[in-house]
Amino acid sequence: MVKSMQVYEGKAKKVIPLDDGKVIMEFKDDATAFDGKKKAQFKGKGWLNAQISAVLFKVLEEKCVKTHFIGVAGDNRLIVERLKMYPLEVVVRNVVAGSLKKRLPIEEGRELPEPIVELYYKDDSLGDPMINHHHAKVLGISEGEIKEMERIALKVNEILKEYFAERGIILVDFKLEFGKNERGEIILGDEISPDTCRFWDAKTKKSLDKDVFRFDKGDLINAYEELYHRLTGEA
Repeated sequence: MVKSMQVYEGKAKKVIPLDDGKVIMEFKDDATAFDGKKKAQFKGKGWLNAQISAVLFKVLEEKCVKTHFIGVAGDNRLIVERLKMYPLEVVVRNVVAGSLKKRLPIEEGRELPEPIVELYYKDDSLGDPMINHHHAKVLGISEGEIKEMERIALKVNEILKEYFAERGIILVDFKLEFGKNERGEIILGDEISPDTCRFWDAKTKKSLDKDVFRFDKGDLINAYEELYHRLTGEA
């Protein structure tokens, strides 16, 4: 089952359709956590997430990972290919953190012997529950489609782990979303940003992601700006 892409305003982005099969993703300055129970706005957050996502999509495209990214369409906007999105979040975990430490008897911060891939069903009313392959097939997503998304996710992990390690950053875990384009290809969509990933400084283990907001660890914009600087060298 693939859901038709809907034009909407979500918690962190607006999706604006164009007439030529493309879409504008506009990143907002809003921040939410704990299923929307915690909310705030941070000036410049949308710009940073858009620019960071653009950098990372380009890195992946250069390594032959197909994404919906086409280009930057403004300070906080990306132009992307329109997809029919799967109602799934594919999460890859390299280090024990977040909800994983609540489910496994392993201390936070331990590197996993191999990446763990998890599937979550995208439904706010259900709290985006974790599901397995059997659940996904009941929802109409074939085993072949699931395996392809997991294969791409692990390739993304391999590329980005090395990319961030070269910049003194640990890629702890991250969420990806996928969709089908008009040619029937399963490709990477949505965003790759500090809103959807956990990044730790390799030396200090300082968070450079939305956990700064979730757990009141400091200034969110400073953390995102530091990440942007390490990726681009720009202030």
